[in-house]
Amino acid sequence: MSGGDVPEFRPLRTDLSPVVEAVGTADAAGFVAVGDGRDDDLRYLARVRAPDRTCGVVVTPGSASSPPRAVLLAPGEIAGRVERAFVDAARTGTAGDGPPRSGAAPEDPDAFHDGVVRGVRTGDDGDPVGVRAAAVLDESGAADRSRVLVPRTVPHDAAVYLERTGYDPASTPVVADARAGKTPAELDRIRRVQRAAVAGMARAETVLARSEPIEGSADQSGPDVPDDARPVLRWEGDPLTTERLRRAVNATLAERGVAGGGTTAVAAGRDAADRHDGTGSVAAPDALDRDAPIRAGETVVVDLAPRGPDGYHGALTRTFVVDGDGGWERRAYVAVEAAREAALAEVEPGAPAATVHGEAAAELAAYGFDPNASPGKPGYPHDTGHGVGLSRREPPALPGGAALRSGHVLAVEPGVYDPATGGVRLGDLVVVREDGYELPATYPFGTTPVDREEPDGRRAVDR
Repeated sequence: MSGGDVPEFRPLRTDLSPVVEAVGTADAAGFVAVGDGRDDDLRYLARVRAPDRTCGVVVTPGSASSPPRAVLLAPGEIAGRVERAFVDAARTGTAGDGPPRSGAAPEDPDAFHDGVVRGVRTGDDGDPVGVRAAAVLDESGAADRSRVLVPRTVPHDAAVYLERTGYDPASTPVVADARAGKTPAELDRIRRVQRAAVAGMARAETVLARSEPIEGSADQSGPDVPDDARPVLRWEGDPLTTERLRRAVNATLAERGVAGGGTTAVAAGRDAADRHDGTGSVAAPDALDRDAPIRAGETVVVDLAPRGPDGYHGALTRTFVVDGDGGWERRAYVAVEAAREAALAEVEPGAPAATVHGEAAAELAAYGFDPNASPGKPGYPHDTGHGVGLSRREPPALPGGAALRSGHVLAVEPGVYDPATGGVRLGDLVVVREDGYELPATYPFGTTPVDREEPDGRRAVDR
């Protein structure tokens, strides 16, 4: 497959039956989600992205004489697109994820894979989506029930409109819980974007491997200069900065049809330790010093979470050192690699999320690193991982989540840091399977960067 080719995947479609069940359990009038093109919950429910426009999804329960229904409230200008994504892709005659749940024949217009009849409403575009959602609830015949389930991220104005029409919004985690378990169609997208992440990492490693110290560029004096300041690296004739390396990676990701943008982060030296938000991710690129030169002998953390055309993320983190001396960074690398293996050994359905984190922390402690370090202190100051999907970070959390289940997709990324030296982190994307786990794509390990590309730019990761 060439870099820009997009394979034909089975259609994305969402099983709304858990939402219907949650509505029934709560004895609610229905479920309402409202959001714009940046809202991943709405994108999951509707399977469509409408940038800069607000849409809504309303799910109402069925009765003895009628099935449950879902209505997508959308702008009229995208009616055809949302009809195909929300309605047509969910019909039982469409090749999607798994067998249909409805017993109706595929040609039946009311036959949907999860038994929830779908429709699109584009009228009354001038009214706020919250008002239109309340009208759908009124029409459903469940107006005698005041409770309405909403995601935790429901916009304030939508909640206000529901309240003004007599409904009582109640937060539910049902969408977040449903999103955590990935379908085969979702996994197809995640595998593709993870392969692109591997290509991006190969580009980063190759740039570092082809860089060389600039003679005479070492800082020799100054009150704030550490004693072990090293020469700046040069690549293609100019000093190599974290921003140049980030742009090289993003160009490779773009060639493969995925976006790096604000999800690619490169941190070098003390920035690799200081710029953490307590979650394990390098800070967003805008929070880093983009002009920071990369020096020989310091750790370089490359953190990739590209997003594919259908919105699904990958996750891959590696740490490199050009002309390292085998000191702190080598000991830290060995410890983190061992912690990663210890965490992966616990990944299987039913495993407590806390156990996965605990094994990684215990391994780091065995190598002499504080497994409970506070942010800004030497050691291990963050969680071992988190879920990945339409959002870069989503449930389950390691260790905060519940037991793992088949279909969970995790970024497992232990690391250790010393504010005076730098940081080391290794992260991979993992799919929980019935028999353990799967790595959708693999990438080699090693602190010393290796040239991973052929002269024509093709990857040679496995050579």
